[in-house]
Amino acid sequence: MTIEATSARVPLARLILEHLSTAVLLLDRQLAILYANPAAEDLLATSAKRLLGTPLVRVLRRTEAAWGALHRAALHGRPFTERRAVLELPDGSQIQVDLTVTPVQQGAEACLLVELQALDRILRINREEALLEAQTTSRDLVRGLAHEIKNPLGGIRGAAQLLASELGEKRSDLAEYTDVIVAEVERLARLVDRMLGPSRPVNRTWLNIHAVTEQVAALLEAEAGGRLAVVRDYDPSLPELRGDKEQLIQAVLNIGRNALEALAGAGQVGAGGRITFRTRVQPHLTIGGKLHRLVCRLEVIDNGPGIPPEIADRIFFPMISGRAEGTGLGLAIAQSVVALHGGLIECDSRPGCTRFTLYLPFDTDHE
Repeated sequence: MTIEATSARVPLARLILEHLSTAVLLLDRQLAILYANPAAEDLLATSAKRLLGTPLVRVLRRTEAAWGALHRAALHGRPFTERRAVLELPDGSQIQVDLTVTPVQQGAEACLLVELQALDRILRINREEALLEAQTTSRDLVRGLAHEIKNPLGGIRGAAQLLASELGEKRSDLAEYTDVIVAEVERLARLVDRMLGPSRPVNRTWLNIHAVTEQVAALLEAEAGGRLAVVRDYDPSLPELRGDKEQLIQAVLNIGRNALEALAGAGQVGAGGRITFRTRVQPHLTIGGKLHRLVCRLEVIDNGPGIPPEIADRIFFPMISGRAEGTGLGLAIAQSVVALHGGLIECDSRPGCTRFTLYLPFDTDHE
């Protein structure tokens, strides 16, 4: 294979490489990096400028024996493929990839074309598709049920009010019962309205996500009486996104309150309990089958006891709660709001670290 260097083909080849979701590296015979496409920058969490000239073995750590096939490919021009290769990044984290190495010729110089297909990304997309489908089915079911409940509730309220007017002042002791009926019907109606999710369309304006997190952080600190440690780990370079500020505040607040309640239940408020708001740019992320060039990644992390394993896979479904007094609607509403913004929420939880990650596209055109 020859890499063409004509002025007509280089821009097209670069355009194709820069839009691939597969990480692509070009190495010289000493296994130093000559080129890295944006997907490789994302996978290796390092800019191409810093990668160029760096030996691959410094970026992806493995034993010399494990890199043997790569060295042989460089020496003898032998292509190879390795499935489910586990590689270690400089920060100590591990990634699992399908690794393909192909010898290529660039002029008189022999090079290696390395393709890295991140398996965790494929698994994440499959998990996301299943999650979105389950949430859509659940949301449609709950909305249908909620509408069916609201109709008889209106009839019960009306009948109770008519009965109260018929009783008048002569039977005030019985009127107390009708007041209870009306009050309970109104409480159920409010619960049903919450089940239906946001009651108004998304009002999009340009906003900085930190305006959302700062308001939520202030509310949580006030609710905890100043005894909660709130950590801000922000990326100040984040661009603005178009979204409904009030709805996003409600979504993030629902997650933050769940974290606060978990910490309070474990006796950690004022005793080492901590909630962290972290923001980063996430490049090249697929959500709902659409590839976004840049996505805002907002993480809400607490060091509480974690989510009970028996409900971990169902926490975004309505009426699922880890607390006896909980309604189980907070996370379902948060997911609904984020979905209206073209995004997604994921959760990873273990004792000592529960992380909710909100992905909000900067380039969303959802209405």
